[in-house]
Amino acid sequence: MTATFGKLENETLTLEPGLNIIEAPNEWGKSTWCAFLLAMLYGLDTRAKSTRTTLADKERFAPWSGVPMSGRINLNWNGRDITIERSSKGRVPMGVFRAYETKSGLDVQELTAANCGAVLLGVEQSVFRRAGFIRQSDMPVTQDDALRRRLNDLVTTGDESGDGEKLARELKELKNKCRYNRTGLIPQAELQRHELEEKINERYTLEVHSRKLKERLGEIKTSTQVLENHLKALEYAEAEADASRVAEARVLRDRAEAEVVSLEEICAKQPAKEEVERKIRAIEAYREDYAAAQLEEAEMQAQPLPPVPPELFRGMKLQQAGDMVAEDCQRYALLTQKKPWLAYYVLAWLSLLLAFPLAFMEVYWGAAAAVAVGLAFGILGMRKQKSWRRETEMLEEKYGSAYPEAWQMLFTAYEEEQRNYEQALLDYRVFRGDLDIQHTFLQKQRESLFGGQSPEKVLEIWLKMQKNWESYQQACREYQRAEKYLNTLQEMANPPVDPPAMEDHLTYSTEETERLLNEARAEQQRLQNRLGQYQGRMEALGDGDGLKEELQTVEQRITKLEEIYAATTIALDTLAQARQELQRRFAPRISKRAQELLGAMTAGRYDRLSFSEDLSLLAGAQQESVLHEALWRSEGTVDQLYLALRLAVAEELTPEAPLVLDDAFVRFDNDRLRSALEILKQEAEQKQVILFTCQDREKRFCAE
Repeated sequence: MTATFGKLENETLTLEPGLNIIEAPNEWGKSTWCAFLLAMLYGLDTRAKSTRTTLADKERFAPWSGVPMSGRINLNWNGRDITIERSSKGRVPMGVFRAYETKSGLDVQELTAANCGAVLLGVEQSVFRRAGFIRQSDMPVTQDDALRRRLNDLVTTGDESGDGEKLARELKELKNKCRYNRTGLIPQAELQRHELEEKINERYTLEVHSRKLKERLGEIKTSTQVLENHLKALEYAEAEADASRVAEARVLRDRAEAEVVSLEEICAKQPAKEEVERKIRAIEAYREDYAAAQLEEAEMQAQPLPPVPPELFRGMKLQQAGDMVAEDCQRYALLTQKKPWLAYYVLAWLSLLLAFPLAFMEVYWGAAAAVAVGLAFGILGMRKQKSWRRETEMLEEKYGSAYPEAWQMLFTAYEEEQRNYEQALLDYRVFRGDLDIQHTFLQKQRESLFGGQSPEKVLEIWLKMQKNWESYQQACREYQRAEKYLNTLQEMANPPVDPPAMEDHLTYSTEETERLLNEARAEQQRLQNRLGQYQGRMEALGDGDGLKEELQTVEQRITKLEEIYAATTIALDTLAQARQELQRRFAPRISKRAQELLGAMTAGRYDRLSFSEDLSLLAGAQQESVLHEALWRSEGTVDQLYLALRLAVAEELTPEAPLVLDDAFVRFDNDRLRSALEILKQEAEQKQVILFTCQDREKRFCAE
């Protein structure tokens, strides 16, 4: 074998007839060579997908170098040296196959990519993997349809032709073809019968509904004709009413036109409308100004009179009065503040006081002089005091108050009245002048507007002319409205129509008639659509008589299929009973050989072994009274149990195919390993045995 497969890069493995023990460490490629052998014989499953826990073979064994996957095997088959080659093309790994004679190069026509393994080994891939291809990771034999079929046919019929299985399969297929749960020919025919019955019932219902629809359509057609005749009568009446309204509008338009002509002649003889309006505005403005002037004249106050001065200021000018008050206030202040007569009194008292010590000292002339001087000062003081009192009393009597502030307030009040008077007099003279100017302007305007006529009469004349112009404009607007109304009526008026063909007795309005007519037409359309749907559905369903004939045919077919279904059921039951009888020999034949092999590997400890149809094992030791499942045994013993079963199955199913073992003896002890190797040596006398191992025990034990 030469392989470019996984970690193998154009590497070669040469095998010999008989027992081949290939010892190599882990990760050397032993499992890869096993997978390569299967891929070369049976091809690579390119449909398999990788999962989170496993990789598909097409990804797991893709060459590490990145080159396409390929391989070659040189082998001897039925005395012929042949070569098998597989290579990759595009995205299909190992998709190109060729088998040819090694020396001549001629193609081996019997071998193809699909049947290569089955032809060379005599079994399908699943059978070979469960019989002659033994790996420690999948030592137990699991159920498989192909394996079960081959074992069953071999044991029960003595050959591998599969006639019994084929007959059972054909009978089951025929039975399932007739009925399988809700599928099959019988359910299909029953469904067809049910559909035909529904079609017949539906067609009958549609025929009844169609007759009723046709009757209703006749009623609606009659009602529609009556409503259409009434609508035509309404249209005729509306057209007549429109013509009458147009005639009335034309009369109104003509009247308005005549009024316009008449007023136009009147206005043509008077000033233009703008001149009339301007004149009226001027007259009204004059009247408003004149009325305002009269009102101002009436509201104007008389000329102000001068204020009456106090008696004190009478005959004096304002400035003189002010100066007098200021001087009097200043004089009064000096009199009340200095009081000069007090000094004379003091000197008189001092002279009298001086006289006492002089008299005491008997300086009588001195004392007399002092008294005389004191009396003189006293008299002089009295005169000064009397003069001061007389002057202050005169000022107080003059103003009637002893407070200069009051004298100043008296003057201030008089001054305020005088100034107010002067301002009022000035305002009066200004206002009077304005009124005189306004009267002069109004007089000139009056003469310009009215001449010698009355303003009221002149205004009346101009207002009459304004009214004529307004009447003319109003008449023009009325004429335009009448003209527009006439045109609108003429545009909107219905054209003349012929009277209705039938006598009309309905009293519906146009809106009601149109609504009823639309409802009738809509219903008629719906009914016609529904009738069309019914007729289309009846055409789709087919002819009634034809449906009944087809229903009769289907019922006959159902009867025939039910007879076939009953016959196949009886045949399958009979075949199952016969198979059960034959299968009683199935287990003893394989289990006997497996028991012999197990006894040889275990030095006779396990002398009983049996397995069920699903290939699950039961085994018993010499001292055990009952058989136990494999789960009760140690891992090494379980490997030995299934190795014995696999070898027994391989002898029956693949007598000429090689026996391939990959680390199958890892959990064997030395004694049982020696026994197992002896069994392989015996097997190697009949077929090629390939043993891959990571230990050196196998080679050592074989060399002993």
